[in-house]
Amino acid sequence: MNNQSSGALLSRLWHSYSYIFVFVIIFCVYALSSNGLTLNAAMNILRHSAVIGIIALGMGMVCITAEIDLSVGSMLALVSGLSVVVFNVTDSILLTFLFAVGFGCLCGLLNGVLVGIVKMPSFIVTLATMLIFRSFAQYICQHIDKSLAGGGSSVYRMISKLDMFQPMFSFGNSKFLSLPIVGIMLVLLTALFVYILESTKFGKKVYAVGSSYKGAFMAGINVSLMKTMVFVITGGLVGVASFFWIAMNASSDPATTGSSYEMYAIAAVVLGGISMAGGRGRCLGILFGALSYTVIDKIIIALKMDSLINDAVKGIILIVVILIQVAGPQIRERMRVMRARAQAQHGS
Repeated sequence: MNNQSSGALLSRLWHSYSYIFVFVIIFCVYALSSNGLTLNAAMNILRHSAVIGIIALGMGMVCITAEIDLSVGSMLALVSGLSVVVFNVTDSILLTFLFAVGFGCLCGLLNGVLVGIVKMPSFIVTLATMLIFRSFAQYICQHIDKSLAGGGSSVYRMISKLDMFQPMFSFGNSKFLSLPIVGIMLVLLTALFVYILESTKFGKKVYAVGSSYKGAFMAGINVSLMKTMVFVITGGLVGVASFFWIAMNASSDPATTGSSYEMYAIAAVVLGGISMAGGRGRCLGILFGALSYTVIDKIIIALKMDSLINDAVKGIILIVVILIQVAGPQIRERMRVMRARAQAQHGS
């Protein structure tokens, strides 16, 4: 009985907190593969996870409602590129932050209206806006560059002579008690969204919409409004991530910034245990999913694998994790049925 109780307890722990176990396993592999893991290297995992982690928080909310957003990478390029322009023109950190979040929400609103109100498929809508945002990022910034700098310098790069450049760059690269500031902000935002999704009526409605569209509608939930709001919040989080991006890098290249980030965000969500079918998963898992994906990238580098197969390795890992997500419940159900049959035969 004790062995059965222990096994049941371990099974429940794995089912509820598998994303933590996955992260610990991946981190141990990284520690073994690297030549002497330092505290600074460990803390850099949190720093390098900040942008993807913040975007993944929004992606996770979208996936919980059984939708998807493929535009977040291109949105990051557009918002961060224009935010650099705003900073160079205004010399104001506050205005740059407000613009990034506001414009991100506006981009998210476009997706939300088309998906939530017009009821177009989110895959098609965000695939289209992915192309639109990236194209606008390159076109608009190129023309602003020509008008402001005569085509001689890039508006994607912050102008170092401005007085406010150094404080912003310091914010993006500073540490507090060995913890990167941007990493701390990621943890705080995760805590905020854990509270929103698990302890508020809004969060319960988000899960309800993903669990059953018809059921949520019959319960009196404005499904169209909820889906629109989730996309707007995701856009706002991309705006925050864009601000962190330019604070950390002091530049943004609309042609390459955020490239494949929609896939990385989805991978972080999946590694964090969020169901792509909607209605299941915990927001806390997204943080560990983002950390896990960053560590996987560092393992690939530590093992000196050919950079050309980098994304192939990540893709294989993503397929394996989704396979475990799909097959796990099926295996548990079959085992439950087999135990029930065995007990029935024993009783007879």
